[in-house]
Amino acid sequence: MLEDKDRIFTNLYGLQDPGLEAAKKRGAWNGTAAFMALGDDWIVTQIKESGLRGRGGAGFPTGLKWSFMPKEIGERPHYLVVNADESEPGTCKDRDLMRHDPHLLIEGCLIASFAMRANACYIYLRGEYIDERIALQKAIDEAYAAKLIGKNACGSGYDFDLYLHHGAGAYICGEETALLESLEGKKGQPRLKPPFPANAGLYGCPTTVNNVESIAVTPTILRRGSGWFSSFGRPGNAGTKVFCISGHVNTPCNVEEEMSIPLKTLIERHAGGVVGGWDNLKAIIPGGSSVPCLPRDICDDVLMDFDALKEHKSGLGTAAVIVMDQSTDMVRAITRLAYFYKHESCGQCTPCREGTGWMWRVLTRMCEGKADMAEIDMLLDVSQEIEGHTICALGDAAAWPVQGLIRHFRHEIEDKINTYRADKSVHAMAAE
Repeated sequence: MLEDKDRIFTNLYGLQDPGLEAAKKRGAWNGTAAFMALGDDWIVTQIKESGLRGRGGAGFPTGLKWSFMPKEIGERPHYLVVNADESEPGTCKDRDLMRHDPHLLIEGCLIASFAMRANACYIYLRGEYIDERIALQKAIDEAYAAKLIGKNACGSGYDFDLYLHHGAGAYICGEETALLESLEGKKGQPRLKPPFPANAGLYGCPTTVNNVESIAVTPTILRRGSGWFSSFGRPGNAGTKVFCISGHVNTPCNVEEEMSIPLKTLIERHAGGVVGGWDNLKAIIPGGSSVPCLPRDICDDVLMDFDALKEHKSGLGTAAVIVMDQSTDMVRAITRLAYFYKHESCGQCTPCREGTGWMWRVLTRMCEGKADMAEIDMLLDVSQEIEGHTICALGDAAAWPVQGLIRHFRHEIEDKINTYRADKSVHAMAAE
């Protein structure tokens, strides 16, 4: 279990003032200029050695991603864009970080931008996050007033500007290239890659897009050392992580814990356990709505990290743990998620535009049992045709919950079909 002294986000629950002076007392902005004086290569090396992997869902090594940026600034300026478009169902970690500990994010923006030779950073905020925008803008204004950012940021000699951009509530803008399109004032639709953002991103300039949590942990890693951060979790799954726990638990919460913590321990220690006890557990979605669900027998022993969940054909994703007890109709639950992805598809790719709607309609019939047994395999086949055949990962996000349902809860679909057939047969006999 992670000890309080090792927590990065010490005001996660908003029990203290989020303002600048209180943030400084918690350690923010301590030694920032000294880190910058050590040079951009030193910062990137520290982040690489820490083992930090992106906290937005994909889990790509953060330091490696930073190193893709051009080493020299040519005619095109460099940009850092922070993805705060937190729209994945079940995910609410960045929301609390921005409300209660915004200065860690702002300091991280400065350090990460300096490491990638970017003099400007944009934070792209989810459209529905009104209070978060107000809190974050207040903190940005405080940082400017204290000359922590702006001209000669922190007295380092480096000029740095930070801008907050409010989105309009589109889930697709959580995809990094759709986010860049939206930031440029265009329709939020993913771009074909290559070119990748590090070569041609915002306004055609070298750009790195990182999640809020990935950037916010950076200053603490530098202060405490890469070895400290990498001491948590299994190899390849280093560090601490903010987990969101919701659904059928006694005390839903956000909690910072070390990576590779057993799923059962995480739920029982921090969320008060499953409603009705662990034996009442039916399934868990371990990483936000887009990853496949896991049945209880896997949940008993699985670890919460990228590699362990991948071995069970699921994923850590955003680490948003959605708990479902025995009262859950799994077919109906996944149907509801299928509707979400159908609704949020940008419509650019045919497999996603047509396939998400088709899967939702089939699942809707399956909820009532009005389907043929052969359609179960047909649904699986279509989901596999969508997966990996779209410009962005929304196609995968729509397909994986359906695949998880069929993999682990096929019997529930079959039971609904058999029940409907039996009832229909009884009614037919009664009519005769």
